[in-house]
Amino acid sequence: MSRQFDDLMLGSLELFCLAAELESFTAAALAAGLGPAAVSRSIARLEARLGVRLFVRTTRQIHLTDGGRAYYEQCRQALSLMRDAESQLTGEQQAPAGVLRLSIASPYGHYRVLPLLPRFSKRFPKVRIELHLSNRNIDFTGEGFDLAIRGRAPPDSGLIARKLEDAELVLVAAPSYLARAGRPDSLEALAGHECIQFVLPSTGQPVPWLFRRDGQDIELETPPSYRCADDYMGMVTLARHGAGLLQTYRYIVQEDLRRGGLQELLPEAGGRSRPFSLIYPDRRHTPLRVRAFIDFLIAELRLPTP
Repeated sequence: MSRQFDDLMLGSLELFCLAAELESFTAAALAAGLGPAAVSRSIARLEARLGVRLFVRTTRQIHLTDGGRAYYEQCRQALSLMRDAESQLTGEQQAPAGVLRLSIASPYGHYRVLPLLPRFSKRFPKVRIELHLSNRNIDFTGEGFDLAIRGRAPPDSGLIARKLEDAELVLVAAPSYLARAGRPDSLEALAGHECIQFVLPSTGQPVPWLFRRDGQDIELETPPSYRCADDYMGMVTLARHGAGLLQTYRYIVQEDLRRGGLQELLPEAGGRSRPFSLIYPDRRHTPLRVRAFIDFLIAELRLPTP
């Protein structure tokens, strides 16, 4: 195989990624122990080789172009794999280190994972965390994520899924709404109420509500008075302010229920749940930082070992 990248080229890739992360040639130069002019020349060589502009430059800051953003994601992942391979081979990595990129379903992130991250960072100070809170499907390879947490099974068989918990669902409404619209006394009565629904990003369709009646699991489509996309917590805010009925996870509203800000409805039809799973690529060598986070999260959530 002919050589395509010399040492100068590899160094340019590292400086490019550093400048992209810090959004500054000067900051990248300080971090690398170089002068700003050296970083600027290195980026210019890279742009000349590729024939495209990687950055939009202003007098105060720099920003990646669309092409630069796509190139950065690939280069960042490639350099990370090189560092991981070197650590595996030499055994020099004594502690988890590097960038850990997490994509977490927004409600699970806010109520389960984010409160734990300061403790993880204190235990593993060499690991830097990049968070992406979203409910859409991600491309692990194309977007460079290490781990994801989702409330549904992954469609890709090349991924490992480790269940974290079955999160219980509960039907709730604010006292102000119930005073105005009345309290539903059956599942059939939900059709006459204002309902708040979440639109699943992968399908564009509302997520059906799950109930259990006479020992049978059923799905129910309710009239959408409100449809929320992307930001799951928007639905909870609407419910808290009397917009209508909402089926959500008990862990989100348990404090509201305790204080009376929300009331549970039709508990006899409850008991359903949705699974949340930790998802990551199935590869021979899992980076130490990824293994450390998996072990940490499972221990903190007090999950049983597989």
